[in-house]
Order: sequence, then structure tokens, then C-alpha cells
Amino acid sequence: MGQVNLPPSEGESSPDNRQGLSSDPLIFFTVLFLVLMILLATLVDHEGTASLLFALQDGVVEKFAWLFSLTVSGLLVYALWLAFSRFGDIPLGPDGSEPEFGTIAWISMLFSAGMGIGLVFFSVAEPLLHFLSPLQSSPQTVAAAREAMRLTVFHWGLHAWGIYAILGLALAYCHFRLGEPLSIRSTLIPILGKHTHNWPGKLLDIIAVLGTLFGLATSLGLGASQINAGLNELFGTSVSVNVQVAIIVVVTFCATLSLVLGLKTGIRRLSEFNMLLALGLMLFVLVAGPTAVLLRGLPDLLGNYLQGVVGLSLSTHPFRNLEWQKSWTIFYWAWWLSWSPFVGMFIARISRGRTVKQFVLGVLLLPTTMSMVWFGIFGGAALRLELFEGINLAAAVEENSSTAIYALLNHFPLATLGNWVAIFLVAIFFITSSDSGSFVVDMLTSGGHPNPPVWQRVFWASTEGMLAIILLVLGGLTALQAGAVSMGLPFCLILLGVVWSLHRHLAAELRNKSV
Repeated sequence: MGQVNLPPSEGESSPDNRQGLSSDPLIFFTVLFLVLMILLATLVDHEGTASLLFALQDGVVEKFAWLFSLTVSGLLVYALWLAFSRFGDIPLGPDGSEPEFGTIAWISMLFSAGMGIGLVFFSVAEPLLHFLSPLQSSPQTVAAAREAMRLTVFHWGLHAWGIYAILGLALAYCHFRLGEPLSIRSTLIPILGKHTHNWPGKLLDIIAVLGTLFGLATSLGLGASQINAGLNELFGTSVSVNVQVAIIVVVTFCATLSLVLGLKTGIRRLSEFNMLLALGLMLFVLVAGPTAVLLRGLPDLLGNYLQGVVGLSLSTHPFRNLEWQKSWTIFYWAWWLSWSPFVGMFIARISRGRTVKQFVLGVLLLPTTMSMVWFGIFGGAALRLELFEGINLAAAVEENSSTAIYALLNHFPLATLGNWVAIFLVAIFFITSSDSGSFVVDMLTSGGHPNPPVWQRVFWASTEGMLAIILLVLGGLTALQAGAVSMGLPFCLILLGVVWSLHRHLAAELRNKSV
């Protein structure tokens, strides 16, 4: 591989990426054109567009369930192997470089960008929904409760972060170690060769931008519905499209402000505050609830998860209907794969100076542990109320998942204060997901530059908000989510290429060092 090239420091332009200080016109205008075409198609024939996207999602999930299961499990195994292999000590940056961000800031940004708003939305909802309709156990039993917790952590744990770890590692290595633009195409240089920075490579970045934009638009809709449900709980505010549009406008403004302040001042500080707020709410539920029981449930959940993780990883249920897997596991794998460019690129950008081992173990274990504790406390508290207190939370959640966390907090002391904190937490997670996603879109549309210009940050953050509002008004958010999930298939194939390319890079570096 020869001499390692190092990327320029912040504010400088590299020879490989002189366009990066403004934008890459091909990527920028192609994405803009495609977004406008999708909005136009939704406006002209909403039902037809929705039917097409739902049919595409069903086809992808049904026909490629086996590929998703094998790929996602394989990525996790490869990531763990890398951490303890001879490649583990290779730094993501110059030899002897120190991490750009401290551990607390790094973990906070990992957590906020990766799954923040989803964890709040599904912290109570998913365990209760599995409790009502488990995969194997009798519904609404103790066995169903244990299975519900195992399935929830399985969907949000190591497998999801294994996807992000591999792509994030490849991006960080190629950018900070080899001096390539921070873009998806840079991870496939051994495959694309001379076409890496021409239109074939840029096509991959265009796909990544679209997946990120549409994933963020659906998350904006998800967050708006949950904030609206909280305002309805506290003040009787009507649950309506108008209220949700107003929420998206406010959140988009705050996310844009965070983006303008930059990664170190805006996104980092907001993520750290968000982490403290989430920990505060979680500790409140732990202390105000059956503390000893919830703490006893955490090691049980860990053992329960580890005991079943291998079987669940490779389970494709060839002799039964695929409906459950289409609704849950394969849906999640496709969803995480489609989100991998966004999360992978963001965690790559904040990980300069860490070694391969530090990066992989940090990305895999820290968020997974935090997610397990989070679900163990919120989901455990909800299931205990169901099983032993005779409180029917599941019915409310089944009717409207957005109300799940508020329904739980209403059975705790200081319910009003708890709901206020929950609303605020959703809003901050909402903002950090939006600003980090916009930052990734900015980097991709500026040719992989790690510090895109302010005007472009404002443009894409505003575009995301407008896209979410238009699709919310037209009723197209759920259809768009189906389309985003369908993009899990191309990213599944891309990630297989990324693994092969990354391994070649790492092996070549060690060979050159030994010469």
C-alpha cells in the first residue's frame, strides 16, 4: 500500500477533494432532483406511490430475509474478530495520534446519533407489543415477558451496532489513515479502482444521501407524533397534522442552529446534555419504581439475551409464515442497513485517533450495554405493572405507540414532571438525530469534506424539515419509511464489498510494515 497519506486538518482542503469546500455538483443536484421527483410523485398519486413502496418493501424483506440474517450476523462476527486480531492496534489517524473527542463526549454522540429517539419511542412500546404477541411463548405470561425483553434487546443490541461498526471503521480508516474523502465510495477503492471518484463511485454516495434524507424525514415524523402525544397528555393539545408540522419547524430550527455552531460546539454539547437528561429520567424510573426488582432483572436480561442470541441470529423460520419476521427482525435489519451510511459516517467523523480495537469494542459494547439497561428499566417497569399490578398498559400502547412512555410515567410519582422531562428528552433526541444526519448529508454532498460549509448545512437541514412536513401533510411518511427500508438491500450488498475492501487495506498495511 505504500506510504500512508494523512487527511488535512480542519479547514484545509486536500488535493483529492478541492470541491469539498463548496459542494460536489453531481451529487448535490442529482439528490435535489430525485427528492423533488419523489415529492412530485407523492403529490400526483399518493396511493399509487405508497402501494409501490410497500410492495417493494414486502418483496425485499420476503425474498432476502436469509441474506439479511447471514450478512448482519457475519458483520458482527467480523467486527469482533477484527478487535482481537493483529489489526487491532492500527490507529485511525497518524501513528501516535490521540482521540479527537474524550470518552464521555464520544459515547454521548454515538448514542444520540445512533438510536436516540427510537430508544425513547420504543422503550416501553416494543416490550409490551412482544408481550401481547410473542414469537414462541403464550401471550401475556411471565415467559412472554422474558421473551419480549430478549427480542427487544436482540433488535437494538450488538447486531445493529455491528453494522455501524464495520462501515464506520472502513470510513474512518480510509479518511483518517489514507487521506481519502469521507464518503461511501472511499471504502470501496479496491473494487471501484479508477472509477472511485467518478460517477460510479458518486452514485453510491447519492444512494447514501437519499437513504439518510428519507430515514431522517420518517424519524422527524416519528418524533413529532411522540411530542404531540406528550403535549396532548399534559395540556390536551389536539393530536393533529398542524401541531406536528409546528413541532417539526421548531425542531428543524434548533437542529440548524446546532449545525451552524459546528460539531464541537453544537452537536457535541447538545449530545452530552441529552445523555445527562436520559440518565436522569432512567434513574427516576429506577428509584421511583420497584428498584430491587428492576436491578435484579438486569443480569437476568443479560443472561437471557446471551443464551438466545445465536439461535435468534440465524433463525429464518423456513417452515412457518414470514409475517412476524417481516414485521420485526428482518424489518429491523433492513432498517439498520439503510441507516448505516448516516450512523457509520457520523461515528467515523468523531473517531479520529482511536485504534481499531478501541473503535470496534466501543461502538459495539457501550451503546449495546446502555440500550440493555434502558430497556431493562423502562420495559421491565412496564411489564411488571402488566403482570403484577393489574394495569393494562399494553392496550394503550397497541392503540397508539406514541403514548407508551407517557402511559408508563402516569403510574409513577410526579407524573406531570416525568412527562415534561420525557417530552423534553424526545425533543433533544429529535434535534441531535436531525443535526447529526444533516451533517452527514452535508459531508456527502460536498464530496466527502469533513467540515462542510455553513450555507450547505443550513440548506440540507431546512430541506429535511420541508421534506418531512410535505410528506406528513400528504400522508406519505409511512410509505417513505417503506422505501427507506427497501434500501437496506443495496446497502447489504455494499457492506459485503466494504468488508472485502477493508480487509485488503488492513492486510496490505501490515505487510508493508513488515517489509
